[in-house]
Amino acid sequence: MSEIKNIVTEAPISLTEGAVRALKKIKAEQSISDQHGLRVGVEGGGCSGFSYILGFDEEKENDQVFEVNGIKVLMQKAHAIYLLGMEIDWEDGLNNRGFSFNNPNATDTCGCGTSFSA
Repeated sequence: MSEIKNIVTEAPISLTEGAVRALKKIKAEQSISDQHGLRVGVEGGGCSGFSYILGFDEEKENDQVFEVNGIKVLMQKAHAIYLLGMEIDWEDGLNNRGFSFNNPNATDTCGCGTSFSA
């Protein structure tokens, strides 16, 4: 009889305290259920070749699921290669307001902050 073991995998991304506060606020304000997680990923397009995906979504068949600072994070396994080590932060300054992506895999970014090449 084969034995199934739970494998704990470290999340490929991190969320700052500011990002967690902003995400929890958004989730509460929009009455997003606990069935939804934060989808983090990439898609082709944008000024530099790839754009980030960030939004609440329901879990899909090929998702990897992580818990990062109390936030359920959903990610397609294929996206981890582009996102490994990335930090998501929330900026609330005079010139910038919104989520920022500090991605060590990005070889180039553009001024919008949501597009990169790898």
